[in-house]
Amino acid sequence: MSEPLQISLNNALSPMMEEFLYFNDYAMTMLLMIWFSVMTTLFIISTTKLYNISPNDANHLEFMWTLLPVLVLMFIALPSMRTLYLLEDQNPPHLTIKTLGHQWYWSYEYSDYENMSFDSYMVKEQDLTNGSPRLLEVDNRMVIPTKSTVRLLVTAEDVLHSWALPTLGAKTDAVPGRLNQLIFTTMRPGVFYGQCSEICGTNHSFMPITAESMPMKQFENWITTLLN
Repeated sequence: MSEPLQISLNNALSPMMEEFLYFNDYAMTMLLMIWFSVMTTLFIISTTKLYNISPNDANHLEFMWTLLPVLVLMFIALPSMRTLYLLEDQNPPHLTIKTLGHQWYWSYEYSDYENMSFDSYMVKEQDLTNGSPRLLEVDNRMVIPTKSTVRLLVTAEDVLHSWALPTLGAKTDAVPGRLNQLIFTTMRPGVFYGQCSEICGTNHSFMPITAESMPMKQFENWITTLLN
């Protein structure tokens, strides 16, 4: 969960989020190098009188200022293509969950079990327990097993929504009549918070997403409790 005055991305809790953080740091390093080079050039030009006013063509210079941007784009594009490939090249899922967006709550259906579905509403401020985050806690969390590949099928019943969990690097639109897919794996137990990321009406700010990752044994006990 994000903290006040936080300027960096959330810590990674899934392998794909680690890849996103790596690419973000890599791209920011390239941008800082470009910024430093431009500022150094401007400083040298503005503080020295050693310039050439000869009308001769500078073919080598023109070649270099065309080649360098191409190299920079290649250095950024290749890691980006690798990340996109890893995003699509996922292991077969161990669990499938169907997520349905409503105005203004989420419904979850565990397709691998019979009669296993529930709605998830935001907990009102007066009903929060100590330590629960405001506008982010729900009455029924989506529970997933740790270190297991989960497939999330996302759609909507009424208007456009967007299911997003930043710490897992997971985000996709919930579109009526269309089924979008997310595949992710959590690396450790914990509670993860997100929100609808598509303006979907008056109470858009009041349909949070809360997922809880727990070991497989505890997950099986949770499933057994709900089914009974």
